[in-house]
Amino acid sequence: MPSTKHYSGSTTSYPCLSLYKLPPMTFSSSTLTKLCINVHDINDVRSLLDGRLKQLTTLSVQVEFIMDLMSTSYNRDDLPNLNCFSLTSYNFTQEYDNLIISLLRRMSHLEELTLNILIFDRSTLITGTHLDNEILIHMPRLHTFIFCIISETAITDPAIRISNDDIERTFSNLKHQQVACMVDYFIPLKMICRVFSFPFKFDRLEHVTNNIPNIVFKSVTRLNLWDKDPFKHEFFVRLTRAFPFLKKLSIWNIQAPFSTFDERHLSDKDWCSIVEYPHLISLDVARANTHYVEHFLNETKTHLPHLTELKVTYDDLEIVTKNFTRDETRRSCAGVKRLIVEGPINYSNDVYNYFPLFHDAKNASRLLR
Repeated sequence: MPSTKHYSGSTTSYPCLSLYKLPPMTFSSSTLTKLCINVHDINDVRSLLDGRLKQLTTLSVQVEFIMDLMSTSYNRDDLPNLNCFSLTSYNFTQEYDNLIISLLRRMSHLEELTLNILIFDRSTLITGTHLDNEILIHMPRLHTFIFCIISETAITDPAIRISNDDIERTFSNLKHQQVACMVDYFIPLKMICRVFSFPFKFDRLEHVTNNIPNIVFKSVTRLNLWDKDPFKHEFFVRLTRAFPFLKKLSIWNIQAPFSTFDERHLSDKDWCSIVEYPHLISLDVARANTHYVEHFLNETKTHLPHLTELKVTYDDLEIVTKNFTRDETRRSCAGVKRLIVEGPINYSNDVYNYFPLFHDAKNASRLLR
């Protein structure tokens, strides 16, 4: 790219690139100053910062995996021209201390830093004190720090309970910036802490539980729900208020809201208002209890006016729609163009009649991904 100054490889629209095996001159530039790119792993980021892009001032990168796949030696020199860096990865990593901190230590001239990462199997949670001592103190020019850091750690002493306030107080050195936190305990095994700058700037949020703070996440369009405890109707009412612009929703929960025999009679009384998702186009309930499939597709409980993609198990779909005859779930399915099920499935005419915009099997992806 001899004369290019700006290049944007969308971090969502295209497959990730793998660069670290390429010779330096295959991907290099003496004029490129801004780069937005989606890469396979952290070694690709190291390659981009090994000197082949000498004039780079802004780098925004989404990384599929943060793991040390190779023992290749990389340039560890300071990066004096880089003043804006953004790192996003939606897969958990164990290499935060080994790879991410060492990479950021090279960026002492940064003015803007964005981190959106997930960390697991670490001995302690990520706190403001840690970020100050290990990263921010090495960036004296930094004036903007946008972050969402999810860290998971084992519970060593169940008697010690760390609260949201405890975590938020460790960020007292971040002047003129709000910080919010969500801490969840999964006794006896682990705890998860999600800490982020506020207002929230990212369009995607992972592993959200029943513990939703009283905050409106206007930027979030893609959400993943995951919890060991069931989600009840009241939770989904709060969800639409907290995430008013959701376009893609995924639910991973095998617990029905009313699982005991004494509670089952409450199932139809759990809701008193219809929950509306005015912008939702994609729903994934393939790893959810059948209750949630019914909750979302039943128009007397949930309104999905723009749903076009549905990922679900075929057995659950048959049960909830009563073999594709049930009127209460027909309207929610009528706009679906892409039906993603575990297959292969030979669809009957009843399926095509129930999903009139799903014309043939070529539109379906038949493997859960």
